Amino acid sequence: MTETTPSTIDVRTIAPRERHPLIFGTFHKLTPGDAFLLVNDHDPKPLYYQFQAEYAGQFLWEYLEQGPEVWQVRIGRVA
Repeated sequence: MTETTPSTIDVRTIAPRERHPLIFGTFHKLTPGDAFLLVNDHDPKPLYYQFQAEYAGQFLWEYLEQGPEVWQVRIGRVA
């Protein structure tokens, strides 16, 4: 992987209502080819479906760790 991960967002301590706005705000700031790491306490599958609905073909989603207590997903903007 030649892409970098400029930031990590650990949403485990963030109020649920604030998580998606923070994640999508971070995604919007990415330049093509960049990514960030999302850390969560559950599988963020609903977030994936939201990305798929709103940004199909524009994002990358790569699980780096899949529970059972911590999930890490690399989310990037397609170059």
